[in-house]
Amino acid sequence: MNRRTFMITTALATLGGTLLLNPSAVTNFVVTPAFAQDATDVDTSDIPDLVLGDADAPIELIEYASYTCPHCANFHSAVFEPLKKDYIDTGKVRFVYREVYFDKFGLWASMVARCGGDMRYFGIQKMLYEEQSEWLAGGKDTMEIVENLRKIGKRAGLTDENLDACLNDGDMAEKLYAKFTKEVEEYDINATPSLVIDGEKHSNMSYADLKEILDAKLAE
Repeated sequence: MNRRTFMITTALATLGGTLLLNPSAVTNFVVTPAFAQDATDVDTSDIPDLVLGDADAPIELIEYASYTCPHCANFHSAVFEPLKKDYIDTGKVRFVYREVYFDKFGLWASMVARCGGDMRYFGIQKMLYEEQSEWLAGGKDTMEIVENLRKIGKRAGLTDENLDACLNDGDMAEKLYAKFTKEVEEYDINATPSLVIDGEKHSNMSYADLKEILDAKLAE
């Protein structure tokens, strides 16, 4: 999926409690250059990185992905699962997941995943990718998508109160957008999924191709 215009209101930080209680209020807004510039100045130091694996692993692999990207859903099914088993869980790869927001639905999915805290994040992530076509529901009915995301959150153990607080947190949404803006600029990311392996950017690939790269690095 190529980078598209990010559909979210420039008033994101001030919408607060109305952000998802009235999602139609943001349907027709786009991020303006002024908002994008301001986002680079937002303090995101309290937004943790999403990391799996040994901190001292010999290889660092960063994945840039969007919850609304079908190629990313396929990557997590066909590539990430064996990658985790063979390299992350065995201490060979430190895996960093970086969220990319092509649209408001991807942002909201991220907010639900992060609502569960570090312990639940990757479990919710797995559900979001495995059930992507179901919760997106064609991407036309905003309220249906919101309700589908809430159902996933509840299945992960979150309460209505948890979800209300997380989904209506305008400050968090602004920080997540700012973090995304800074992170995609670091390696000039313009498509998802993109992989950065020890500082070198790669496009989407099969597990066999990724395994070849990782094994060569481990043999160095």
